[in-house]
Amino acid sequence: METNNLQIAIIGAGNMGGAIARGLSKGKLIPAKNIRVSDVSQVNLDAIKAFSSEITVSTSNRDCIKDADIILLAVKPWLVELVSEEIESKLDYKKQILVSIAAGVNFEKLANLFNTDATLFRIIPNTAIEVLQSVSTISSFNATKEQEDLIVSLFSELGKSFLVPETQLNAFMSLSSCGIAYAFRYIRAAMEGGVEMGIYPNTAKNVVLQTLRGAIDLIEANNSHPEVEIDKVTTPGGITIKGLNEMEANGFTNAIIKGLKASHLK
Repeated sequence: METNNLQIAIIGAGNMGGAIARGLSKGKLIPAKNIRVSDVSQVNLDAIKAFSSEITVSTSNRDCIKDADIILLAVKPWLVELVSEEIESKLDYKKQILVSIAAGVNFEKLANLFNTDATLFRIIPNTAIEVLQSVSTISSFNATKEQEDLIVSLFSELGKSFLVPETQLNAFMSLSSCGIAYAFRYIRAAMEGGVEMGIYPNTAKNVVLQTLRGAIDLIEANNSHPEVEIDKVTTPGGITIKGLNEMEANGFTNAIIKGLKASHLK
């Protein structure tokens, strides 16, 4: 599908909405002049405008969505109903695609708020969307293959995108949207360990970050299972296996799995 003429309206210019607007404007598929953003906060809109003067901003959701091909709801879950009351009668459900990033608001709820014939998408991104490294998990409702390909391609410019059934969205949210916080917690813990061993905090942070980048690049380059790469480091009788065994004795793997499952909405 040709995207250069597509008009995108983003309702909400907070952390996620603003990041999506900035990310899309830096991509190749949608020109910045075709992106519109609405928000009740003039401060948020000013920040968008300061980033790109070509992005259109507005305090009116109704003005923002007029003639837009894709309308993205980047608001908190409890605000979706309020937004729907404002704009649902102004939508052309035969032409406009509605995308929601509001976690926990399922297709049944969205269809009731808007229209059962609407083309709907739910997307769960994570905060790395700010640096175009998000995982965006996507589900569709009443969408054609062409529409699915379009939304996946748009969000693939903001990181990696995965098209999944709605029943899997919450599991992916635990793994990625919540999971990025768990990754940060590992980084913090490793930094603290480095400090305890006599390394300055900032140096420890840089070492941990580069170690993680190397691990990611290795596993992607080799398309290998993590355990294969672990085996390359764990010399029999060596210090790495001692460290791994001590971590496991203190519940490392079990803690991660339990944390993921605890954040899994059912």
